[in-house]
Amino acid sequence: MENAFTIAAYVVAGILFILSLGGLSGQESAKRAVWYGIVGMAIAVVATLIGPGSGLWFASLVLIALGAAVGYQLATKGEMTQMPELVAIMHSLVGLAAVFVGFNADLTINLVDAAKAAGDSLKEASSFTALVAKKTPVEIGILRVELVLGIWIGAVTFTGSVIAYAKLAGSSSKLPFSVDTGAKKLPGGHFLNAGAAALSLVLLIMYLSGSGSWALVLLTLAGLFIGYHLIMGIGGADMPVVVSMLNSYSGWAAAAIGFSLGNDLLIVVGALVGSSGAILSYIMCKAMNRSFVSVILGGFGGPAGEQMAVEGEQIAIEADGVATALNEADSVVIIPGYGMAVAQAQQGVAELTRKLRAKGKEVRFAIHPVAGRLPGHMNVLLAEAKVPYDIVLEMDEINDDFPDTDVAIVIGSNDIVNPAAQDDPNSPIAGMPVLECWKAKQVFVSKRGQGTGYSGIENPLFFKENTRMFYGDAKASIDKLLPMID
Repeated sequence: MENAFTIAAYVVAGILFILSLGGLSGQESAKRAVWYGIVGMAIAVVATLIGPGSGLWFASLVLIALGAAVGYQLATKGEMTQMPELVAIMHSLVGLAAVFVGFNADLTINLVDAAKAAGDSLKEASSFTALVAKKTPVEIGILRVELVLGIWIGAVTFTGSVIAYAKLAGSSSKLPFSVDTGAKKLPGGHFLNAGAAALSLVLLIMYLSGSGSWALVLLTLAGLFIGYHLIMGIGGADMPVVVSMLNSYSGWAAAAIGFSLGNDLLIVVGALVGSSGAILSYIMCKAMNRSFVSVILGGFGGPAGEQMAVEGEQIAIEADGVATALNEADSVVIIPGYGMAVAQAQQGVAELTRKLRAKGKEVRFAIHPVAGRLPGHMNVLLAEAKVPYDIVLEMDEINDDFPDTDVAIVIGSNDIVNPAAQDDPNSPIAGMPVLECWKAKQVFVSKRGQGTGYSGIENPLFFKENTRMFYGDAKASIDKLLPMID
């Protein structure tokens, strides 16, 4: 059977990718799942290099080596706090690749048409050119649709991911421009997005009708604008969903590339990534009480009306006061957030947990579905610090236990513990399920200062009578606290 080895290798790689995706759903199986993915990708690369259409070995190996070197540098030197923006910028590369492949397919179609018109038999043509040359006019039409979808989705993914990266990275962004984390739209708002989408459809029809590659260029520009404007219009509170959504977009872009190139494995992998990213985005939207469609269209990020005024003052406490409360407590719940990641305080938090548990105290972690800047961000940090999996609980598992909790410690979280989500209908996070830590007997908030969180929303929790503010860098604060736990 022709290409039997390649087909078999792609089947094995596809199965490994499915096992990898399934294994990533649990902390205990995640490490094994990563290796499934690594082996699957290695098999896919080797099968592609020696399969049908193989050639340009030197260029391929050089590019693989360069990619591996860049990936190694990013993996070994990038901090865990940079993972969200790293994921976002990687999505942009997938989108850009889809654009390039689409234009290459269009160029190949034009070259084949010109060669046929000149009477060239194309016997010395590359495998992809020969594949295009064998297609019927109907198949060429289908290929044009596939490449247009790949280019448009890729363009949206590219600029959207770049803006997401800029919002996530903030002042540490390496881009020549900065982006406000709030929701920003150009005058016209959603009408501009709708207009660009309508223009894209018109240009698609014109391109398929034979207008030429200029329509494809304009369609690409429309897609680039939509990606930029959509993500600019989404506020900081919804950025975890945005990262997941862009992951889905990159998957569909990869699937479109697979159709254009006739690569079955790329289609399967793209569909896996695209569908899993869409499902995860939907689950996260449910966890935030958001409309999936509204978030995608940039419908959130700003208040619907005047927000409730926050009364009172933030009362500070020193390490000895926190230590006294912990030494006297029987049950403790720790709520980690992005601030813990920034301060790299997870090791100190893990040591605090070990000391408290050694004294016979019940210590558990409460994880909100969108804690941090990426799904599972806090789980990864805690696993890295060797915190036992069985004491790391999701929001639905622990929220009802706060009234019976002696001490709740919030480390670098804001929006996910904000009671305004329940009390203020005009809050940008109104209706979002949150960790109800204010119901604990005492609440200590480890925070650098009195500023608002990533989404720019004031938190009434900080002003409640049973809340004390433990100001300072989270790592330094925890390190100061540890010797006082006796």
